[in-house]
Amino acid sequence: MQKLSGFVPIIGAPNAGKSTLLNFILGQNISIVTPKPQTTRNRITGIYTKDNVQIVFVDTPGILDPKYKLQQFMSREIESSVNESDIILLVVDITKYERQSFENLYNKYKKDFASHKLFCVLNKIDTIRKEDVFLVIKDLSENFKIDEIIPVSAAKGFNVDELLRTIIKYLPENEFFFESDVLTSQPEKFFVSEIIRQNILKQFNDEIPFSVYIDIEEFKERESGKDYISASVIVERESQKAIIIGESGAKIKKLGEYSRRAIEDFLGRPVYLELFVKMKKDWKNDEDFLKKNFNKFGTSVT
Repeated sequence: MQKLSGFVPIIGAPNAGKSTLLNFILGQNISIVTPKPQTTRNRITGIYTKDNVQIVFVDTPGILDPKYKLQQFMSREIESSVNESDIILLVVDITKYERQSFENLYNKYKKDFASHKLFCVLNKIDTIRKEDVFLVIKDLSENFKIDEIIPVSAAKGFNVDELLRTIIKYLPENEFFFESDVLTSQPEKFFVSEIIRQNILKQFNDEIPFSVYIDIEEFKERESGKDYISASVIVERESQKAIIIGESGAKIKKLGEYSRRAIEDFLGRPVYLELFVKMKKDWKNDEDFLKKNFNKFGTSVT
């Protein structure tokens, strides 16, 4: 049987449900999902392989107008993913659909959309009336050049099978890019850092803003005993540092406990996690810092 394979970036506005969709397709949480926008920073590769089909999904940061260097890097992650694609999935939160906003987003990548197959995935359809879904589909089909419009609920898995079947119909004949049992191309260290960051976003809510970075300083796998992980939480201000540490270290202890359990669940083996908090003023605008740290996981900041 001829093999079918291709690259499929998932793009869209922040909190449209891109990461939720990828996690459901793969049956495993490899991409951070929180109520906060701009949660995904790097391209995250998720590899779906079944029978003669391999789809290399690329979860991307939310589309926005960059206000600082980190967001400029995130925008380049989207552009690079779109350029390398066979099919583009443009995920739209249908509960927030508004023609002008969609048109602005569409026009931003119009040249790329014209040279690739474009699917518009209308997410969260379980939260609005069917009549409203039909109105959005009608508006999109009449006013934009889109190859397929597919309504889904990523959170509940509704119609995701239909989305997969439609993607497969458009895939080119290709050998697989990865071994059949590979789920992602990111290293374990990347996911450890993402698990810690996710727990910070959940634990501290609005106390700690988007500007937090996790530096995995040591990751030692041991044949006997627990793996050793040393990680630093990088913040921009001393006040943020105090919040994360908490009174007598209570907050960082709680963060460490939650993160360790989640890391062990993800890796399937026991770990010893040591957390530190460091201050790096305005790191998200420090080009040297961004180049050094984001290159660790196979991405680039130029």
